[in-house]
Amino acid sequence: MTVRTDALTFKYYPAPTAPVLTFSSLARAAYCLRQHYYAQRDDEGGPPPDARDRQRLAFRYPSLREASDADLATEPIAPSSSAYRSALDSLAARDDWDGLVDPEATRVTLTGRECRGRAHKILAGDPPVPTFVSPGRPPERGVWRPQRVRAVAMAKALAWEREREIPAALVEYPAHGVVRRVDLTTRTRAAYRRTVRSVRDIDGPPPRIDDEAKCDACEYREECGVRTRSLKSLLGL
Repeated sequence: MTVRTDALTFKYYPAPTAPVLTFSSLARAAYCLRQHYYAQRDDEGGPPPDARDRQRLAFRYPSLREASDADLATEPIAPSSSAYRSALDSLAARDDWDGLVDPEATRVTLTGRECRGRAHKILAGDPPVPTFVSPGRPPERGVWRPQRVRAVAMAKALAWEREREIPAALVEYPAHGVVRRVDLTTRTRAAYRRTVRSVRDIDGPPPRIDDEAKCDACEYREECGVRTRSLKSLLGL
């Protein structure tokens, strides 16, 4: 039997037999299992064009940092031109700035033991660092829970491919000039494992959740039977 090393735990596992999950489906399931069920049923595609426009900003940081107020006014950024330029200046002071603007690879499909999906960038280093580019807004601190789960999935998939430990991943919010780190701690790995188990155990529509804010932002609210407003920006898809 083929065996491979999970570089995050240094244990041996047999080759995967269960269906491989996608990064985006895990992120959606971490947000709401019932929403994940509807999206899988409808085979929902990628982010809408306006979200992709915001994601493309992550590949243009140096030119955006030097852009005039008039030019920045035409870009899909969230803050004012001066505030955005200041955010990029702060980003440029980070140790990983060179990797963010000149990554080892971009738009890479990673396949791990349990899940697969796209890393928008792989930053060179020892160890390398994968990134996910979110078109949405960042929370005040850290990253949103669905994106934490996605970041762990991404790091584990890269670890599986390279057969080495990948202790962290990044989530970029380019419309805000913000980049946040997700460390693979005991807590973040446990959240990932719970989400994987929940997705594997789905057999029919999961029960509705009791969270008005989430339901108000969900595009499946009418089918689900709850009242509401639409979500993709909150999910970071």
